[in-house]
Amino acid sequence: MRHLVSIKDLTDKEFQVLVDRAEYYKKTFKCGDLSAAQKNHVKLLGKTAALIFSKRSTRTRVSTEGALSFFGAQPMFLGKDDIQLGVNESFYDTTRVVSSMVSCIFARVNKHSEIQELTKHSSVPIINSLCDMFHPLQAICDILTIKEHLDYTKNKLKVAWIGDANNVINDMAIACLKVGIDVSISTPSGIEMDPEIIKAGQEVAKANGSKLIVTHSSTEAATGANVLVTDTFISMGEEYARVAKLKQFQGFQINSELCSYADPNYKFMHCLPRHHEEVTDDIFYSDHSIVFDEAENRLYAAMAAVDVFVINKGNFSAGPDDILN
Repeated sequence: MRHLVSIKDLTDKEFQVLVDRAEYYKKTFKCGDLSAAQKNHVKLLGKTAALIFSKRSTRTRVSTEGALSFFGAQPMFLGKDDIQLGVNESFYDTTRVVSSMVSCIFARVNKHSEIQELTKHSSVPIINSLCDMFHPLQAICDILTIKEHLDYTKNKLKVAWIGDANNVINDMAIACLKVGIDVSISTPSGIEMDPEIIKAGQEVAKANGSKLIVTHSSTEAATGANVLVTDTFISMGEEYARVAKLKQFQGFQINSELCSYADPNYKFMHCLPRHHEEVTDDIFYSDHSIVFDEAENRLYAAMAAVDVFVINKGNFSAGPDDILN
């Protein structure tokens, strides 16, 4: 059984399949063809899917429920106050029970170890919808968004990450390198990327003729960049350290001065929700910003994951018109 845990677990070809499949379902979804909608709606008709969410969510919940409904499945949202997971019942017991009743589990949890426990004991595919180490669905949608606006298949691109060393860049960096996009990661002094991610990224970069640069200089990372990306400086659960974190991230706000180092036709991305300390309004709402296209593409990334991991049971060779019994 295949689970979607992180982008580094996928081959380059498998990741590209997910991006292409997201692009395919976006066209299908937006074309307004009723026969196409009916054809896809029966693929999981009569099935249920569990959304085990330990963290709040806007885009992940809406996109996941939308994707499952598109294929005819009934999504069941199971928040941290709805089930016994990790409270009065072990991960093993809950996973065995829930997975016996559903066709897949989307899990938005705290620790990566929780995703690992779910994949270890589940009888159905687990799709990582965020943990403290990875965010693969976001990476799929980000690469689709970059392809739509700058087409990495025809242009050599550089993506600059200006911000924290977190789950989003862990997957996005590997994703970019897999499709030949150079990546420059800038984090404040004292914040380092996970060594395993750097090692994996360097291996992927070498295989694909792309570059991975890690620095503590925001201007170095931004220089010549085609895409500037940031994320929250204060993750959920870190609110207690707000004052210290904001001090540490001084000089890392994406503003007009920092953007002047980038390519004149640069694009700005952010997975949302966004705060002013991360990016100024004049950049966030500018013509350079593609954040809302990026957010919409979360729906099609979820559709791609459902198609490959649930409908086609992890068979990346199966096309969108194939349904494996």
